[in-house]
Amino acid sequence: MIPGSGGLPTVSVVVVTRDRQELLHDALRGIAAQTLAPLEVRIADDGESALDIIALPTGTLELVVIPVEIGLAAAARNRGAAQARGDVLAFHDDDDRWLPEHLAGLAAAFRDPAVEFAWRDCAVVREEILPDGTRREIDRRVIARDWDPDLMRTDDYLPPSAWGMRRSLFERLTGFDETFRFSEDWDFVMRAAALTTPRRVPGVTVEVRMRAQGNLSSDAGPVRRECLQRLSERHRLPPLAIKTFWEVAEAVETANRRGARA
Repeated sequence: MIPGSGGLPTVSVVVVTRDRQELLHDALRGIAAQTLAPLEVRIADDGESALDIIALPTGTLELVVIPVEIGLAAAARNRGAAQARGDVLAFHDDDDRWLPEHLAGLAAAFRDPAVEFAWRDCAVVREEILPDGTRREIDRRVIARDWDPDLMRTDDYLPPSAWGMRRSLFERLTGFDETFRFSEDWDFVMRAAALTTPRRVPGVTVEVRMRAQGNLSSDAGPVRRECLQRLSERHRLPPLAIKTFWEVAEAVETANRRGARA
């Protein structure tokens, strides 16, 4: 616990980045603006070009940069989380954004000793990057739904940038399965849910940003298909369709409308 934090647990933020320094800068500005400051920010640098650490907008953040050079999100997150000091781990992809109350809401959920995994609501934003580097929003959909194990069998609607978890749970699960090039986050949530019920913290505090390029959820190649097949077999799921996160958000909106009419 941090003295003066009202008994809230400490939070280590794990950011995964890969050769997108301007987007990383934007992510760090959002982290620095949190009403509850993290204990530390651990940047797993999985890019081919070394980060310009001096240029990072650190503010008062304590930054730890971990070179990874593996080209695998699961491995980068695991390396970033290794030796983290916080009671809680919060993950952040470099192209997403947090709103100022994100960490405060997550940390408050962990005052309850029964909570081991929590998440915040998110907006899925389609955007384009203008020539001057400005991010222009095109459209958005909101994902706001309580834990739904049936929906999770077909649509992974919990993006990693929305998660918080006790470090002890992460260690118990031995982190992400590095044999998954895709869907390692879905696999992690399913394994976590076998041990504990994830807790939703209502309120949109995460923006999952999507562009025409650099969007892994649009990959429909054989490796992704193989990962989905293994995921289905491991967790006894139905055959899984390849979807972008934009399409997942649409599926959640449809499920919410059906629930409202019921």
